[in-house]
Amino acid sequence: MRIIAGTARSLPLKSVPGTETRPTTDRIKETLFNILQEDIPGCAFLDLFAGSGQMGLEALSRGAGRAVFVDNGKKAAACIADNIRFTKFEDRAKLIGADVMSALHMLEGSEPFDLIFIDPPYGKGLERDVLAYLSSSSLAGRHTQIIVEAARETDFAYLEDYGFRLVRLKAYKTNEHAFIRRR
Repeated sequence: MRIIAGTARSLPLKSVPGTETRPTTDRIKETLFNILQEDIPGCAFLDLFAGSGQMGLEALSRGAGRAVFVDNGKKAAACIADNIRFTKFEDRAKLIGADVMSALHMLEGSEPFDLIFIDPPYGKGLERDVLAYLSSSSLAGRHTQIIVEAARETDFAYLEDYGFRLVRLKAYKTNEHAFIRRR
């Protein structure tokens, strides 16, 4: 696992020990950031269920203005902190070691994020809970783009009920990225 492009290009990243997280492969990460390349420079990036922090760190390397990382796992938080220090992004990165819903409440009232990346454990419906919260949150503005990494069979038919629309769905072998915006 490494940073693919930008100022920290090719730097290796630590991964979370054990099997509790499943890092996004470099190939899928590169595909995603090629899609987002115009949206990254100067953006505020929120990385939920951050794991090793690789997605937010990739965004920072490619010019994001700031990134907030959220993960409640002790091993994950330690890994993210190490990766932030190693890539030298301490001045633009913030780590919140708490469950995602608590962290969202803590962040409430701050400026909306430009990009929100959600990569919860598959099959537990956690992305739906986060989207329900974001539907009435100041953290997701009119122009915020939300990307959910989920198992391929994940159903997003409920999005309209929350005031969102599915803009694009990029399918891979076993998972997908859902690109979501406010209606």
